[in-house]
Amino acid sequence: MKKISRRVKENLAKVEPKLYSPLEALQLLKETANAKFIETAEAHISLGLDPKYADQQLRATVILPKGSGKKVRVAVITKADKLEQALQAQADIVGSEDLVEEIAKGRLDFDKLIATPDVMPLIAKLGRVLGPRGLMPSPKAGTVTVNLKEAIDEFKKGKLEYRVDRSGIVHLGFGKTNFDVMDLLENLESIQESIEKNKPAGAKGRYWKSLFISSTMGPSIGVNLIQLKDRMK
Repeated sequence: MKKISRRVKENLAKVEPKLYSPLEALQLLKETANAKFIETAEAHISLGLDPKYADQQLRATVILPKGSGKKVRVAVITKADKLEQALQAQADIVGSEDLVEEIAKGRLDFDKLIATPDVMPLIAKLGRVLGPRGLMPSPKAGTVTVNLKEAIDEFKKGKLEYRVDRSGIVHLGFGKTNFDVMDLLENLESIQESIEKNKPAGAKGRYWKSLFISSTMGPSIGVNLIQLKDRMK
């Protein structure tokens, strides 16, 4: 059996088996984020969805008003007339057919890949490389667009893509544990609002099942969903 460290034991002892109010949960998250690095604040949201059905799939984006706390490296694939536009918008990597070939050979030093619609036929062959890493450009994710400046700005400021996994759970980071509690709360509320707004047409019965938050190395903390939703009214 794996030995549990003293730090982990002490953190587990701080969390009661109950649902906390959003503010209490976030304060406890910060209190238990005591690893030797700045941890990510994570949300794990269980939804009443079965994504094997087309009308119960959830894939959308949300802009975190207080940012993600992460430096996002954005790559852009486009045609010659828009290369300069992407560079001026502060894209980290810009290219056309040349960048497609580099990615095919294994270049993946970016967090988001944005493409204009006219180059998507070129990118189709990269599905096996980009797909498993969640990097394949998609109109639904806002990564296939003609408005490069807006897309680059949004992702660098904290726009996140999320999707429900096979078990009906959405996992995503919503900031860093050195954020102010109210900033983390504002980000969490934006996620709740986005998931509600993008509720799939085929969702049946209870949509929200549970919400747990944690730091990267911290214990799971249950959040009272009713109180979180009441804050949005």
